[in-house]
Amino acid sequence: MTFSRQTISWALYDWANSGFAVVVLAGFYPIFFRDYWAVGQNSEQITFYLGAANSIASVIIVLLAPMMGSIADRGGIRKRLLIVFAGLGLAMTAGLFWVQQGEWGIAAALFVIATVGWMGANVFYDALLIEVSNEQDFDQTSALGYGLGYLGGGLLFALCVLMTLHPDWFWLNDASQAVRISFLLVALWWAVFSIPLWRFVHEPGVANAPGFTEAARQGLRQLIQTFHEIRQLKPVLMFLLAYWLYIDGVDTIIRMAVDYGKAIGFGSQGLITALLITQFIGFPAALMFGWLGGRIGAKRGILIGIAAYFFITFWAYKMDSEWEFYGLACCIGLAQGGIQSLSRSYYARLIPSDKAAEFFGFYNMLGKFAAIIGPLLVGWTGMMTGSPRTGLLSLLILFTLGGLLLILTPGQHHHDRPSAPG
Repeated sequence: MTFSRQTISWALYDWANSGFAVVVLAGFYPIFFRDYWAVGQNSEQITFYLGAANSIASVIIVLLAPMMGSIADRGGIRKRLLIVFAGLGLAMTAGLFWVQQGEWGIAAALFVIATVGWMGANVFYDALLIEVSNEQDFDQTSALGYGLGYLGGGLLFALCVLMTLHPDWFWLNDASQAVRISFLLVALWWAVFSIPLWRFVHEPGVANAPGFTEAARQGLRQLIQTFHEIRQLKPVLMFLLAYWLYIDGVDTIIRMAVDYGKAIGFGSQGLITALLITQFIGFPAALMFGWLGGRIGAKRGILIGIAAYFFITFWAYKMDSEWEFYGLACCIGLAQGGIQSLSRSYYARLIPSDKAAEFFGFYNMLGKFAAIIGPLLVGWTGMMTGSPRTGLLSLLILFTLGGLLLILTPGQHHHDRPSAPG
């Protein structure tokens, strides 16, 4: 299919913000926080600070996302709120450059606000999918976004890794300066590649749109009604429950892969290499799943992704050599982007189009709750059996329940969009 300028401009935001996800969230921030900003603290304290920062950011966005989504739908301001949250996120990310060694409190505060900005903008970005694409093209449009995200994030991460390994090539003093420069690059990348969305993505106005204060009051009232509406829209409710389960397993597998890598003696360079592998494989894999979803349906495509994670879980359970860790990274790259992109496009078909941001607020809220059940399940099972490998195998429960719920979810045919009850 041929993508319009508006569709490509929308998808480029995934290219823009994935630098934060890869370079900051998954790559440099945790390592730099431990080795530079929190230097001198004991390991347990550092782990607590990192966990608390992530948890606080998630709680904030869980509380804000549905309410802000409702306000955006009422006022027709999804794009404007996306830019506001993105601007907040990139400004705080750039601010990390000026945080000095030992100032872990400031680094944690900036990280929390930056993460809230990143996650909040994603609520409105996802909701704009229905404005930039016809319903029959949702799968491929969503996959284009994820594919560009994997590619853009991977390219920026590769540049930043090169800067840290060879700072002299870039006229830098040392690796720590290269990491700090990387935070500036993430902010610049995020800002520049958000411009096409701002310029070329058009959001239709809302007739008699209320002002922000009135929209907020109406949005809060609507938020309460949305819980009732989701219960009445059985496909939406069942899919959200299925998504919560299987995406929890997906996120936990990603985290366990890193833990396993450390357990078999991988250093930071090996983990970074594996992360780069996942990113670059994720680009064509996401596009492939988008094409597959258009041919066999998004639900079947998601089920294929869940089946792939069954295989990944078994392999991780038996893994005992370094080459297998890289193989696992390849498999995760193949499945991760596909299951994410098709989940977004499938959900877009199920929800009322006039309340997209509000309903995507709940979708993103559940996404932020992900990897809560999984780690607890793995930890409890491992403790009861005395085997961390058996604990990992317990994730099959999440994939099984999520897959079964998805199979039972009533599907929507093309152009058969639901309306909000009442």
